[in-house]
Amino acid sequence: MINEEIKGKLEGLLFVAGDEGMEKAQLLNALECTKEELELHAEALHDLYESGGRGIALQEVAGGYQLTTRQEHAAMYKKLVSSPVNTTLSQAALECLAVVAYRQPVSRMEIEDIRGVKTDRPLRTLQNRGLIEEAGRKEGAGRAILYGTTRYFLEQFGLQTLSDLPPLEEAEEGREDFDLFFDRFQEAVEEES
Repeated sequence: MINEEIKGKLEGLLFVAGDEGMEKAQLLNALECTKEELELHAEALHDLYESGGRGIALQEVAGGYQLTTRQEHAAMYKKLVSSPVNTTLSQAALECLAVVAYRQPVSRMEIEDIRGVKTDRPLRTLQNRGLIEEAGRKEGAGRAILYGTTRYFLEQFGLQTLSDLPPLEEAEEGREDFDLFFDRFQEAVEEES
């Protein structure tokens, strides 16, 4: 049976999550419901969006759910996106992008070791924007996903090849390696802007 409160909370959570959507495990934890209840309410939301000429849709993607725009409105959205509006990346996403650009192929754990914080969301943002992609699997236990930059990354930053990235200098005394690493990458981004 559909619980309107759970359905409303699910919709709100997915709205707040934005482009990245939410994994089922996160939703189960936040909603404090069973997997069956989550799927029932997600299906009810999906059906609601499919009826009545709504502008959004609910999609099941990568082990979770995401609110998306409707495919039939794509031409109108392309006009908006092609207008000269600057969309910026968060500090966390820029840091992850810098690590991937200089250390690729690199795993999520290696990025987290360098940054010292979790990187799930920034990595998803970078993948959604087409700046990074899966570049294989690491050998050994767990076979972690390795990430690398895309051709689109090179185009967006005006680079012919990765060797055009500014060189990293030796770490200055008293500074952490990553601080210098990120500063050099950010300078390159600002020069291209």
